[in-house]
Amino acid sequence: MNHNYTKYTLQHAWKSFTRDFSELPALGFVDETQYSYRNLGEAIQSISRFLTDQGIKAGDRVAILSENRPEWAMTYFAINNIGGIIVPILPDFPAADVINIVDHSESRAIIVSGRLKGKTAQIASFCKVYDIEGLVEGPGAGESGQGDDTEGSRTEFHQVEEEDTACVIYTSGTTGQSKGVMLSNKNLVWNALASKEIPPMRRHHRMLSILPLSHTYECTLGMILPLVSGAHVFYLKRPPSTTVLLPALAHVRPHLMLSVPLLIEKIYRQSVLPRFSKDNLAGKLYTKPLFRKILNRLAGKKLKRMFGGKLFFFGIGGAALDPEVEQFLREAKFPYAIGYGLTETSPLIAGANAKKSRYRSTGPIVPGLEVRLLEPNEEGVGQIAVRGPSIMQGYYRDEEKTREVLDEDGWFYTGDLGSFGKKDYLYIKGRLKNVILGPSGENIYPEAIESLVNNMDFVEESLVYQEEQSLVARIHLNYQELAESVDNLAENASHIPRDIGEYLKHVQEQVNRQLSNFSRLHKVIEQKDEFEKTPTKKIRRFLYTSQKEDQKEERKEDREK
Repeated sequence: MNHNYTKYTLQHAWKSFTRDFSELPALGFVDETQYSYRNLGEAIQSISRFLTDQGIKAGDRVAILSENRPEWAMTYFAINNIGGIIVPILPDFPAADVINIVDHSESRAIIVSGRLKGKTAQIASFCKVYDIEGLVEGPGAGESGQGDDTEGSRTEFHQVEEEDTACVIYTSGTTGQSKGVMLSNKNLVWNALASKEIPPMRRHHRMLSILPLSHTYECTLGMILPLVSGAHVFYLKRPPSTTVLLPALAHVRPHLMLSVPLLIEKIYRQSVLPRFSKDNLAGKLYTKPLFRKILNRLAGKKLKRMFGGKLFFFGIGGAALDPEVEQFLREAKFPYAIGYGLTETSPLIAGANAKKSRYRSTGPIVPGLEVRLLEPNEEGVGQIAVRGPSIMQGYYRDEEKTREVLDEDGWFYTGDLGSFGKKDYLYIKGRLKNVILGPSGENIYPEAIESLVNNMDFVEESLVYQEEQSLVARIHLNYQELAESVDNLAENASHIPRDIGEYLKHVQEQVNRQLSNFSRLHKVIEQKDEFEKTPTKKIRRFLYTSQKEDQKEERKEDREK
């Protein structure tokens, strides 16, 4: 690892990057005055003093409940700077989950944004509540001499060590099922620095942050990594809908972004595919591989312009990317890269930069981590186990659950299935608990069947599971697309279903033609409402399957990938 860090702590990190890049822009909202790295250092010091004055001391847990904003990053580093333990809470969690997390983590204080303050109404009786907006003055305040923030002038609050717990992250807030992942300072900073060449990030690079900072994925790779690299991070004031995202992309012209598959899949299905389907000639040509590649390349040029024209790394994680969408991105020459990791691994385990990405692979293992496959089958597929400096310390107040996934030798059992290809590129096959045994003991991976189902016209998403020894696919349709196609029935009569039942049979027939006998679907049913999802946009499988063990296990786990 090429860096000048002598100590893997968040405290050492912020003192280093605010000194090394002091006059460069660090972070801010799109279309607003930006905080410099020097401003960032001053704000961290100021919030540290405030927390100390409020009686917060080393070892205390302090929660953050806020949308992405500059103060989120400042508060994060300040809590650590006084020896506190950060408890980031997802903004989407309901009030009941927020209360449960604050209670389970034994947080002494919660720092909350005005928009989310209503979720803390019942917390004030046992926990201090502070407004995040009022913690610091705007960028540039105090630059006339009082803000001198050289290394020697900084107040020393607490000496943070590498093995000190930096944060406790809850991937699920459900009462009775809370599991707080404890990550040390070394876990986080080591993972960020070890990932530095996966997106080759440098000073002056611009990054648009659209995923919640309370996810380890965005926190480590979308906040810590750009800051230790001298990059410039922009935040949105509203959720990244099309009307918010497009002007922001035009303004920022980002070099890097991180996303979950849902965003790019929506862009593909709502903006790219309709252009071809509405044009009869283009639609016919698109079915021919040679012409499809040409059309995708042209669409890719427009897509890159839409993203500002400077993008060289679009990282995708959190869930599996639709194979059809990935094929488009490759043929469009769009600079995407898929990463793999979990909250428990701080998060990145494997990844490649956009120039070295391979179809359906997450890339090679992060240098410095060990990965092995447990009990691989004849296809080389086994459970992924990982060991190294970014593996969690354990689950907060739950030694039993910790022992289930973390052995005495430091190996963490991910519960994910994978195999290695050429040059040790890792391929994710699905969740161990989701594997279905065929009639003769064959391994059936429902995620592989789901990818075939999702490639069918009008299918938005699907879920495959076993019911009474038979395979069932539950699918949610894109009803808007279906309605528009029915309106054009005269022109496109050959591929438009006349009723939902007919179409479900059509999906079953087409998908089964591509499957082995033992993995064919016996039934396809309609899921009228959208599937309920985890914070990382994965379907909560246990709500829709009849497998009792799945239900029991899924309620316990809500992993971030």
